[in-house]
Amino acid sequence: MKSRRFTGIHLAVAVLLTALLCIGGSLLWFRTSVGTYGASMLEALKLVEDKFVGEYDETAAVDAALEGLVTGLGDRWSYYLTEEEYAAQNQRRTNQYVGIGVTVTYEREDGLLIQEVTADGPAEEAGLLPGEVITAVDGTSLAGDARYDGASLIQGEEGTTVSLDVMGADGTSRTVEVKRASVETDPVVSEMLEGNVGYVRLLNFYDNSANRLKEAVTELQEQGAEALIFDMRSNGGGYLNQLTDMLDFLLPEGPIFITRDKAGNEEITYSDASCVDLPMVVLVNADTYSAAEFFAAELQEQGVAKIVGEPTSGKGYSQQTFGLPHGGAVAISTASYYTGSGTSLIGTGLTLDQEVYLTDEGDAQLEAALELLKP
Repeated sequence: MKSRRFTGIHLAVAVLLTALLCIGGSLLWFRTSVGTYGASMLEALKLVEDKFVGEYDETAAVDAALEGLVTGLGDRWSYYLTEEEYAAQNQRRTNQYVGIGVTVTYEREDGLLIQEVTADGPAEEAGLLPGEVITAVDGTSLAGDARYDGASLIQGEEGTTVSLDVMGADGTSRTVEVKRASVETDPVVSEMLEGNVGYVRLLNFYDNSANRLKEAVTELQEQGAEALIFDMRSNGGGYLNQLTDMLDFLLPEGPIFITRDKAGNEEITYSDASCVDLPMVVLVNADTYSAAEFFAAELQEQGVAKIVGEPTSGKGYSQQTFGLPHGGAVAISTASYYTGSGTSLIGTGLTLDQEVYLTDEGDAQLEAALELLKP
């Protein structure tokens, strides 16, 4: 008997057939419901396996096929993850990761701008500072679009060392060796500002973010906070349960979140009567997405907060991530969501109380928020 190696193409076929079986379908259902397109995909995969004479990377071919399938949906919020990307996402959403302990932004063309350095993390021990720019990783330049690959280049196995070219605010450059380690990130930064205004910056809506926000707000109230500013700038969102836990904590009794799936099934989440009775402002920018954007919308709709900053994208779909047998995953939009009164943000984004843009000096958005909260 001739044995055959189980290849990536076999795997792709298995993925598709497994998906069909998981949803209770059959190949006949597949042909009638999806039509010739689904059958063509299976046939093309089989032809490549049996007929293609060139050299190719099987994993890359399968990943490209699945990525193309999701891209073809035309939904900017749906995406495909390779096995490595899926594992990294799962790790990141625990608010723990293996890396060097920096928060970076992409606003500089010449590399990654260090926004924050995690206390007691590898980057702090190596002497990296906020305001410095990482221009290269292990000799690979991060200039231009290459900067978007910088975070993945910096991450790696725990205990290994990464070499960073760093440029200071004065333009001087140096090379820093940093040992990667497991870093636990605190999703909340808080402090008391002038006029007894409590400031809470939320980095994401991943594991433990709701508890940390509650702790921060409670501590600020105990310190005498008379108003609150929630900074949701450059917050890409996260888990729905973290969002609704925060809204329930902050808002009075009533509906705070509505979701509808493809079949039209509606689910309404309610807040209880307990709430935080303080005037609030939410800061947003163009990178305030998903749960962060909705957080601002719901607080504004309930009349407890004003919104200051830049226009937002108007995201109104939630995604579910489905792991696939080969280790990758597809994250697709599976429901539309609405505020407690039934308002969607799709096509409109947030209604800003004050449209304010940052300049090279100071934080004009934060200053505007403080002005709004003055008695």
